[in-house]
Amino acid sequence: MPLKIGILGFGVVGSRRFDILKNIPNLSIVAVSDQKKENLVGLDKSIALFDDYITLIETIDFDVAFVSLPNLYAKDATARALKKGSHVFCEKPPARTSAELNEIISISKANPSLKLMYGFNHRFHESAILAKQVIDSMQLGKIVNLKGTYGKSKIITFDQTDWRSKRNQAGGGILLDQGIHMLDLISYFSNQEFTEIHSFVDNAFWGHDVEDNAFAIMRSDEGIVAQIHSSATQWRHKFNLEITLQQGSIIMQGILSGSKSYGEEELIIIRHNPDSRDTSLDEKIETFKNDLSWDKEINYFLHAITNDKPIKTSNIDDAMKIMQLIEKIYESDSKWAERVFE
Repeated sequence: MPLKIGILGFGVVGSRRFDILKNIPNLSIVAVSDQKKENLVGLDKSIALFDDYITLIETIDFDVAFVSLPNLYAKDATARALKKGSHVFCEKPPARTSAELNEIISISKANPSLKLMYGFNHRFHESAILAKQVIDSMQLGKIVNLKGTYGKSKIITFDQTDWRSKRNQAGGGILLDQGIHMLDLISYFSNQEFTEIHSFVDNAFWGHDVEDNAFAIMRSDEGIVAQIHSSATQWRHKFNLEITLQQGSIIMQGILSGSKSYGEEELIIIRHNPDSRDTSLDEKIETFKNDLSWDKEINYFLHAITNDKPIKTSNIDDAMKIMQLIEKIYESDSKWAERVFE
């Protein structure tokens, strides 16, 4: 029997998931919901359409839910779908706060047969997959430090609605919306818990209810230092992650995206012996032309369902780890913490 799919939220991300899912064998998209009825125009008449996700969940029989809703509803939709007995794929962020995510952990533990995965999509980019292979092989030694910048020019872009600028709906600003990907990669590559954090967080330019810039420097108990700048005032969009290892460096530069505004996706692998007097570098550049991350991510999730395999990456533990790290960054700036946690 084909897996029956329900898509909760049919904006830019939900519709992109739909375009991939509709071409996968042994799947049947049975229902889609979105508050904007115009987003649902043109869908096949065999698909049940709803203007709210709750009615979809309560009305339709489905096996797998793809949650692509605003942050305000992510936790609730995930909880309802799990309680109904559905596997769930939820986009990032997993919730507005780690406290909200605690409820999902309880429900997930009570339903161990159900698969739950989160949309930490950048792990599935070709550059990230190769970077992870090089790091784990230890061919360049251990990680020494990491430095990442991820920025765009606005919090609200042309294809988004303004809920992202309201803390009660979004939970946070650019750090939670986009910087979460960079933090996740830093955590994923380094496998570290960052316990010492210093940060500056502000909304000085756009003046929204959420941050438009976040700077943080973090250190783990093992002494690995990571630095991040998440920005909504990066006029020329930028993605750059530099990883320094004992015998070289890895640079992720540019990232393929729907907007195509972050430049060509490249992975630069640099080999160097710091004990040698030779200052020359052996440099290799890998360039990636096609964004296969969405397909790889969905296929990984569906494979886990059909073969009853555990979700080993982008799982609930990864989601909680990053949510708690983001909250520590907010809290470590005392002035920002007074506003956010008052």
